[in-house]
Amino acid sequence: MTKLADHLAECIRLDGPMPISRFMAMALGHPRWGYYISRDPFGRAGDFITAPEISQMFGELIGLWCAERWQALGAPNPFVLAELGPGRGTLMADALRAGAALPSFGQAAQVHLVETSPVLRAAQKTALGDRPIYWHDHIADLPPGPAITIANEFFDALPIRQFQRGADGWHERMVGCEDGRLCLLLDPAVTPTSPLAAAIERASNGAIVEVSSARTDVMRALAQNLVSHGGAALIVDYGHGESAAGDTLQAMQAHKFVDILAAPGTADLTAHVDFQALGEAAHQAGARTFGPVTQTAFLNQLGIATRAGSLQQNATPAQAEAVRAALHRLTDRDQMGQLFKVMAVTTAGSDRPPGFAEA
Repeated sequence: MTKLADHLAECIRLDGPMPISRFMAMALGHPRWGYYISRDPFGRAGDFITAPEISQMFGELIGLWCAERWQALGAPNPFVLAELGPGRGTLMADALRAGAALPSFGQAAQVHLVETSPVLRAAQKTALGDRPIYWHDHIADLPPGPAITIANEFFDALPIRQFQRGADGWHERMVGCEDGRLCLLLDPAVTPTSPLAAAIERASNGAIVEVSSARTDVMRALAQNLVSHGGAALIVDYGHGESAAGDTLQAMQAHKFVDILAAPGTADLTAHVDFQALGEAAHQAGARTFGPVTQTAFLNQLGIATRAGSLQQNATPAQAEAVRAALHRLTDRDQMGQLFKVMAVTTAGSDRPPGFAEA
């Protein structure tokens, strides 16, 4: 077992089985052995590839989206341009380069990154060069004021709880330890249905549902800030538009799915995002939401095909093929196009943002 697995087993020995939410938080964020604390997991040499690493087109279009929203806000100067979980800084670098089409946008933007990993903070500094950057460990540390916030594949890694329906009601799935190995088991106590979304309370016997107060707390905080100070947020992640039953917790290592309990701290842990729950949290804070729409619809409406064509014009055959392959991966149904969803959060009186045209 890994050092973190040994530590988790000891915690379970002392305190009893732990909720999956605590296991996830420790596996990803433990200050010594957490997955995101000690490594750069991105790219072909890592464990997974995100959209900004696939093509510059993704970050460029998001940068233009942010610039348009900044203009719609009345071009505040200064304003906070924030990214949650910014990876290597690739998306932000591409967004700022594209946003430079409006020079005043780049001049007004104060870049704030919510990032806990020292390794990734170093990569972000390299990607963004001499530009002043403000780093934060927590979303609550972001300054008040007009803000445009980007969250690409951020919510999927926030801790979830799982509940399974039995003949007598719902029981929380826990992480225990048997014969020196971590395992999943059910809490014998019946859980009240209040933590569960109303849309899935009638799930069949044996069904598993997932809820995440960590995700809704983040969304509520973002929404409250933009309602108070003006702004917009763009959420891009994989998940479902409506609350639904299902076990979506997964671990990824070297681009392959692995056992979530086998080697905690060495594999990425994620679960599908419930966009309905995020939208409800935003509405409770007084914000307005648009979407979710598929990543295909969003990028197509922003003109990704046109951008791909312009990149291919003066490209070598190999470069042109790389652009074509990237476009396929970002937008096709059998790739990221349908599973990934996009949601915008704005103030109540905001107009419809680009990429969210009504069907």
